Amino acid sequence: MHLLLDTHVLLWTLLEPARLRSEVIALIASPSNQVSASAASLWEIAIKQSLGKLELPGHAEVWLPMACQRVGIALMPISPADALAVRKLPWHHRDPFDRLLVAQVSAGLTLVTHDEALRPYGVATVWT
Repeated sequence: MHLLLDTHVLLWTLLEPARLRSEVIALIASPSNQVSASAASLWEIAIKQSLGKLELPGHAEVWLPMACQRVGIALMPISPADALAVRKLPWHHRDPFDRLLVAQVSAGLTLVTHDEALRPYGVATVWT
Protein backbone atom coordinates (compact mmCIF):
# COMPACT_ATOMS: atom_id res chain seq x y z
CA MET A 1 0.00 0.00 0.00
CA HIS A 2 1.24 3.53 -0.75
CA LEU A 3 0.46 5.79 2.20
CA LEU A 4 0.45 9.59 2.00
CA LEU A 5 0.70 11.19 5.43
CA ASP A 6 -1.42 14.25 6.17
CA THR A 7 0.65 17.11 7.60
CA HIS A 8 -0.33 16.51 11.22
CA VAL A 9 0.32 12.77 10.87
CA LEU A 10 3.76 13.51 9.44
CA LEU A 11 4.54 15.71 12.45
CA TRP A 12 3.14 13.16 14.90
CA THR A 13 5.18 10.40 13.26
CA LEU A 14 8.37 12.43 13.58
CA LEU A 15 7.78 14.17 16.91
CA GLU A 16 4.91 12.55 18.84
CA PRO A 17 4.35 8.96 17.67
CA ALA A 18 2.39 8.19 20.84
CA ARG A 19 -0.46 10.25 19.35
CA LEU A 20 -0.92 7.59 16.65
CA ARG A 21 -2.87 4.37 17.09
CA SER A 22 -0.65 1.28 17.23
CA GLU A 23 -2.23 -0.01 13.99
CA VAL A 24 -1.20 3.20 12.20
CA ILE A 25 2.35 2.97 13.55
CA ALA A 26 2.51 -0.62 12.29
CA LEU A 27 1.32 0.42 8.81
CA ILE A 28 3.88 3.22 8.63
CA ALA A 29 6.67 0.93 9.86
CA SER A 30 5.79 -1.99 7.60
CA PRO A 31 8.40 -2.60 4.88
CA SER A 32 5.58 -3.74 2.58
CA ASN A 33 4.13 -0.21 2.53
CA GLN A 34 5.53 2.84 0.79
CA VAL A 35 5.18 5.92 3.00
CA SER A 36 5.32 9.43 1.56
CA ALA A 37 4.95 13.04 2.60
CA SER A 38 3.79 15.57 0.04
CA ALA A 39 5.77 18.69 -0.77
CA ALA A 40 2.48 20.42 0.15
CA SER A 41 2.93 19.27 3.75
CA LEU A 42 6.53 20.45 3.83
CA TRP A 43 5.38 23.80 2.45
CA GLU A 44 2.65 24.05 5.12
CA ILE A 45 5.12 23.17 7.89
CA ALA A 46 7.65 25.74 6.63
CA ILE A 47 4.97 28.45 6.63
CA LYS A 48 3.82 27.58 10.15
CA GLN A 49 7.38 27.56 11.45
CA SER A 50 8.16 30.92 9.82
CA LEU A 51 5.03 32.42 11.41
CA GLY A 52 6.08 31.14 14.83
CA LYS A 53 3.09 28.77 15.04
CA LEU A 54 5.18 25.59 15.06
CA GLU A 55 8.33 24.66 16.95
CA LEU A 56 10.63 22.05 15.42
CA PRO A 57 14.01 20.70 16.55
CA GLY A 58 15.63 22.72 13.74
CA HIS A 59 14.95 24.81 10.69
CA ALA A 60 12.32 23.03 8.57
CA GLU A 61 14.41 23.15 5.39
CA VAL A 62 17.21 21.20 7.09
CA TRP A 63 15.56 19.17 9.82
CA LEU A 64 12.43 17.96 8.00
CA PRO A 65 14.06 16.20 5.00
CA MET A 66 16.63 14.58 7.32
CA ALA A 67 13.95 13.43 9.78
CA CYS A 68 11.87 11.96 6.95
CA GLN A 69 14.86 10.14 5.50
CA ARG A 70 15.80 8.78 8.93
CA VAL A 71 12.41 7.04 9.32
CA GLY A 72 11.96 6.06 5.67
CA ILE A 73 9.38 8.62 4.56
CA ALA A 74 9.76 9.49 0.87
CA LEU A 75 9.18 13.07 -0.25
CA MET A 76 6.54 13.37 -2.97
CA PRO A 77 6.68 16.34 -5.34
CA ILE A 78 3.63 18.29 -6.45
CA SER A 79 3.09 17.74 -10.16
CA PRO A 80 1.22 20.15 -12.43
CA ALA A 81 -1.47 17.45 -12.78
CA ASP A 82 -1.84 17.32 -8.97
CA ALA A 83 -2.20 21.10 -8.76
CA LEU A 84 -4.76 21.22 -11.55
CA ALA A 85 -6.78 18.25 -10.22
CA VAL A 86 -7.83 20.42 -7.26
CA ARG A 87 -10.21 22.30 -9.58
CA LYS A 88 -12.41 19.20 -9.95
CA LEU A 89 -12.77 18.56 -6.21
CA PRO A 90 -16.00 19.50 -4.44
CA TRP A 91 -15.62 22.16 -1.77
CA HIS A 92 -16.00 19.89 1.27
CA HIS A 93 -12.87 21.45 2.72
CA ARG A 94 -11.37 24.93 2.19
CA ASP A 95 -7.78 24.24 3.29
CA PRO A 96 -5.66 24.41 0.10
CA PHE A 97 -3.00 22.04 1.47
CA ASP A 98 -5.55 19.37 2.38
CA ARG A 99 -7.29 19.76 -0.98
CA LEU A 100 -3.96 19.13 -2.72
CA LEU A 101 -3.37 16.01 -0.62
CA VAL A 102 -6.82 14.71 -1.62
CA ALA A 103 -5.96 15.34 -5.28
CA GLN A 104 -2.70 13.43 -4.86
CA VAL A 105 -4.26 10.38 -3.20
CA SER A 106 -7.01 10.26 -5.82
CA ALA A 107 -4.41 8.59 -8.07
CA GLY A 108 -4.56 5.40 -5.99
CA LEU A 109 -2.78 6.26 -2.74
CA THR A 110 -4.16 5.98 0.79
CA LEU A 111 -4.33 9.10 2.96
CA VAL A 112 -3.38 8.75 6.61
CA THR A 113 -5.24 11.47 8.50
CA HIS A 114 -7.14 12.48 11.60
CA ASP A 115 -9.07 15.24 9.80
CA GLU A 116 -12.76 14.30 9.72
CA ALA A 117 -13.42 17.15 7.27
CA LEU A 118 -11.75 15.02 4.59
CA ARG A 119 -14.18 12.11 4.98
CA PRO A 120 -16.73 13.41 2.38
CA TYR A 121 -14.14 13.09 -0.39
CA GLY A 122 -14.42 9.32 -0.22
CA VAL A 123 -10.74 8.67 -0.90
CA ALA A 124 -8.96 5.64 0.54
CA THR A 125 -8.12 6.61 4.09
CA VAL A 126 -6.51 5.25 7.24
CA TRP A 127 -7.81 7.10 10.28
CA THR A 128 -5.44 7.88 13.12
